[in-house]
Amino acid sequence: MPHTTAFARNQWYVAAYSHEVGRDLLGRTILGEPIVFYRTEDEGTPVALHDRCVHRRYPLSESGLDGDRIVCGYHGFTYDTTGTCVYVPGQKRVPRTARVASYPVVEQDTLIWVWIGDPALADADTIPRAKHLDSPGWVTVKGMEPIDSDYGLLVDNLLDLSHETYLHGGYIGTPEVAETPITTEVDEGAGIVRVSRRMDDAECPPFYARSTGIAGRITRWQDIEYHAPCLYLLHSRIAPVGVLPEADGSDPNGFHTEITYAITPSADGKVYDFWMVSRDWATDDEVTEFLRANNHTVVMQDVDALNLLQRTLGSERSGYQELSINIDTGGLAARRILARLVEEGDKPVEKVL
Repeated sequence: MPHTTAFARNQWYVAAYSHEVGRDLLGRTILGEPIVFYRTEDEGTPVALHDRCVHRRYPLSESGLDGDRIVCGYHGFTYDTTGTCVYVPGQKRVPRTARVASYPVVEQDTLIWVWIGDPALADADTIPRAKHLDSPGWVTVKGMEPIDSDYGLLVDNLLDLSHETYLHGGYIGTPEVAETPITTEVDEGAGIVRVSRRMDDAECPPFYARSTGIAGRITRWQDIEYHAPCLYLLHSRIAPVGVLPEADGSDPNGFHTEITYAITPSADGKVYDFWMVSRDWATDDEVTEFLRANNHTVVMQDVDALNLLQRTLGSERSGYQELSINIDTGGLAARRILARLVEEGDKPVEKVL
């Protein structure tokens, strides 16, 4: 795999958590575009503008707000929420070209989504949902880690969970994860890859043993949905061996966890890794803090591994051959979809009902 994956620009990407965007200016780089985010004073609506003043390219994220207008911290050029410059110092006439780009932005499921491509193509209805992030009764721990690697490497990492056995042993990995075959389904039109692993008799890893109290062996299901290019959902279920769901699908003796990742390319060789772990069981603070710390450790193991892999790929001789096996089926499907989104003119994926 090349260590640079092309960007599909006419797509929605997660730029921040809702709690990160407020009256303090927030700068993020998405697909190589520097963007400044903030909320309007009265309605609290998120705004996304290009993060460079037209005058001398000073970062607007390092500037200040006057009401809903950004005042450049270098020479005072002032921009409204549409990116139009409404004031320049020392003269009454504002040049017609004095404006910065504004980006479509949507707040949904506690996430701030931004559209980098042609604004006329932005359709909020095509944003995939993660309703558990904002549903009553659910508790979520979350974080974001920047990684110095190609975003395609993170997609590969998350679609092949067999690495849990080796990279995350002692946290979420057990031998059964790598030993159990996967099933893969690909919906090319919708841009969705599904990878499932069903373990009928597995060791209970510390991540779940300490949080659920299960001491023995477990049934463990991992059902992945990857919505290209950005959203990854892992529907995780564990239960003591022999405990099966009811006929109606309910599972009073099982534990369901929703693990969510937003995979947002920052620039070539850089990606934002937004991670979230949601549950509707054992919602007390002690379990919450354990899961936060434990999952952060797991994420940092991935960060270190992907940083190393990116450096390794960067030093490979040209023409090296990559070997893929059955466990790579989902990741290879994701690569095809990402390439198609670029090659077909970045058409948005079909709305998923």
